[in-house]
Amino acid sequence: MSEDRCKKVINLFSNHNNNCITPEVQERVKFYAGFNYVKLKKDTNGNRFNKENLLNYSSKCHYMVTVMRELDGEVILYSYDVPNSDLFKFMKSFEENTLDGTIIEIDKYFPDDLA
Repeated sequence: MSEDRCKKVINLFSNHNNNCITPEVQERVKFYAGFNYVKLKKDTNGNRFNKENLLNYSSKCHYMVTVMRELDGEVILYSYDVPNSDLFKFMKSFEENTLDGTIIEIDKYFPDDLA
């Protein structure tokens, strides 16, 4: 998601979560399955999204997931490199107790762009 669009969506959620609900925010932020969301039909240039471009983008995307665990009274951080295609599998492993700990942060990155 472009940085400009991401900031706009975050601002909508911030205003919604802080009860600063203007009619614009109330109209844009929806709720389903226990989560707030904003639906986007066009990019920041007003163009409809291209499915192939989005799939190509997602196939290159990885997530660095930082997980905190306590072992022998010591706090330890684990950083996992999770490809986009495995993100749901990774999250489900916490639900199934294959992995444990507290997710501290999830950062998106593109390993091909690393120097």
